[in-house]
Amino acid sequence: MGKLKRKAYQEQLEPMQLELAAMARWVQHTGQRVLVLFEGRDTAGKGGAIQAIAEHLNPRQCRVVALPKPTDRESTQWYFQRYVSHLPAAGEIVLMDRSWYNRAGVEHVMGYCTEAQYRAFLAQTPVFETLLVDDGILLFKYWLTVDQAQQEKRFAERHLDPLKGWKLSPVDLKSRSKYSAYTEAREAMLRATHREAAPWTLVDFNDQKRGRLGLIRNLLDRLPDTRVDEPVLALPPLKGKLHTEHFGVLKPIEDIDTP
Repeated sequence: MGKLKRKAYQEQLEPMQLELAAMARWVQHTGQRVLVLFEGRDTAGKGGAIQAIAEHLNPRQCRVVALPKPTDRESTQWYFQRYVSHLPAAGEIVLMDRSWYNRAGVEHVMGYCTEAQYRAFLAQTPVFETLLVDDGILLFKYWLTVDQAQQEKRFAERHLDPLKGWKLSPVDLKSRSKYSAYTEAREAMLRATHREAAPWTLVDFNDQKRGRLGLIRNLLDRLPDTRVDEPVLALPPLKGKLHTEHFGVLKPIEDIDTP
C-alpha cells in the first residue's frame, strides 16, 4: 500500500475534524472529561496526530500537555503527582504528548530510573488509571508504531532540516541503537498496563497520514453518541457605512514586499 497523498488525506481528514468539533461541543455541553495519551517511538508522529485533532478546536477547551523533564523538586514527589494538575476538568479535552509512561519507556531503557522505581510504576499504574476512570474521566491510550528504517529516515530529515532540528535531542541520538530494547520495554508495559478499564491501542504510523486518520477514527468511534444540537447564530448585516481603521498614537508597520 503506497503512502497516502496529501489531497486524499485532506479529503478524509476534514469530515473527521467536523466530527471532532461536534465531539468538543458534546464534551462542553455534558461536562465530560476526556484524556488522550500519545506514546510511541521517537519520530513516530505524536505531535502531528495531536495537531490534527486540536487544529480546529478551542484551545481554551482542548489543552495540549507536553511536560519537560522533572525539576529537582518534582523528582522528590510521588511519581504521578506532576501529571495530576494537568488532568481535565469538566468540559475539557487534554491531549498528552507523552505522559507518565515515560517511566516505562525512555527512563527504563536509558537508565534514568532505578529497577525498583520501574517495577513500582508497572504495579501502580493500573491502580492509578482505574481511579481516573472510576471518577469519570474518559481515558484513551495510543501507542504509535514505526519501523526502524522509517525512523532512521525521519531522524535524517530532522538532522538536515533547520526547521526540524529542535526535534532532535542528544537522548534521541543515544536511543537510535536501542530499538530492540524499546520494543521489549513496550511489550512489558503492555503486559502490565493493558487493562479493561484503560486499554492500549496500537496504531501503525509508518505512513503518518494514514496513522492520523486511523487514530482519529478509532477515537471518535469509541466515544458515545456525541451529537448535540449546534446553536444557530444570526449574523444580520450592520447598518450604515462600514469603518476603516483609524490610527492616532501609533501606525502599523509597513507591509512586507512580496514578489
